[in-house]
Amino acid sequence: MAKKVVLVDDSKTVLMTAELALKPLVDAGHIEIITYEDPTVALEAIKNGLAFDLLLTDINMPQMNGLDFARQVKAMPEMRLKPILAFTTENAPEMVQQGKQIGLAGWVVKPFAPEKLQMAIKRVLRIR
Repeated sequence: MAKKVVLVDDSKTVLMTAELALKPLVDAGHIEIITYEDPTVALEAIKNGLAFDLLLTDINMPQMNGLDFARQVKAMPEMRLKPILAFTTENAPEMVQQGKQIGLAGWVVKPFAPEKLQMAIKRVLRIR
């Protein structure tokens, strides 16, 4: 059964690029992708029962900072153990440290190579 991956990024271009990069995993039946351009909408969907196996979030978004978004998702008891990857241009050590404190599973820096994004997702979801 395909794992559900949620991508949250305020850039349509980034979402489309990520979907294209992950097409081999979708085509192989390993994952299905749900995208959101607004983290507040994604948060509401999760609060209303949207289940996922992996969440990727941008950090710098106008509606809500990705770290705040991740913190709110992790605060939900049923989401506490769900993996979240930062998917961002931001790679300052203090920002990465904040992500670790929140419980992020990793950090994918944009721009990204499709293979690196695929590898990160395979590693976290244990896909061979």
